[in-house]
Amino acid sequence: MKKLIVLLFVLASAAVFSQTDAKRIAQFNLENKVAIQGYDPVAYFKQSKAIKGKNELTASYMGITYKFSSAANKELFLKNPAGFEPQFGGWCAYAMGSAGEKVEINPETFKITDGKLYLFYNAYFNNTLKSWNKDETNLKAKAEVNWKKIYK
Repeated sequence: MKKLIVLLFVLASAAVFSQTDAKRIAQFNLENKVAIQGYDPVAYFKQSKAIKGKNELTASYMGITYKFSSAANKELFLKNPAGFEPQFGGWCAYAMGSAGEKVEINPETFKITDGKLYLFYNAYFNNTLKSWNKDETNLKAKAEVNWKKIYK
């Protein structure tokens, strides 16, 4: 009887986790289930720049796949994946704060604030990081609220 209860618990837990993974995949900014257009999330923090990850160095966290530029960065990620994920599912932080919209990003336009990675749209003479910097506190607070509405 104990084994049956444990088995039922494990199966129920797996169902909940896969629903969570599916929800994350549906809301995150992904290309073929890969985040940040294949850029290394750890490099933003450790090398202070955007570095493209390698196909042979990947890891998944809650259904989202990340690529890494080095084995050392992959190992750091595996120790604390949530600490390296981009905010707002990898969508443009400025657009999330100003309009609550999911807008594509340029992975080379980013900012680390309070240990968190924020990504921004930057094309056609429109670098939203500049706008973000003018009102970061207000936009960040609005983006948090807007993301919670989207990612319920």
